Amino acid sequence: MAPTLPAGEGPPTRYKRPESVLVVVYTTTDEVLVLRRCRPPDFWQSVTGSLEWEETDPLETARRELHEETGLGDGVAVIRCGTINRFPILPPWRDRYAPEAVENTEHVFHVRLPGRCPIVLSPAEHGEYEWLPRAAAAARVASWTNRDAILQLP
Repeated sequence: MAPTLPAGEGPPTRYKRPESVLVVVYTTTDEVLVLRRCRPPDFWQSVTGSLEWEETDPLETARRELHEETGLGDGVAVIRCGTINRFPILPPWRDRYAPEAVENTEHVFHVRLPGRCPIVLSPAEHGEYEWLPRAAAAARVASWTNRDAILQLP
């Protein structure tokens, strides 16, 4: 396991920080928002993103990513779940990280909305979104951590 650099201390390089957030957006009627990534094709997920090297609080990153990927922001409560996942960085993403970074640390959050709302996608990252029942959303997403986070929603 590669050591994680303290927040705010990272190499001024092209590499991403091996620490990220997962934000599951769902409604009071138990529908979950899933986003289809542009690459790889047919890769569905919740809101995700890496902490920037200068970011010190994963909650700050969760709010930033939520706004960037969905357009949601002001007035939306982002709740820290307390779950932190650690998993190997998979081969399709290895070149985004420094060679010694072999594991990612993922902080899990959720956002509960009163109902469906319009979503504004970042077209460079996502091509489509759907609101699905919890079980269908869990079956659709590609990662096990995302699936677990959906199934463990309150």
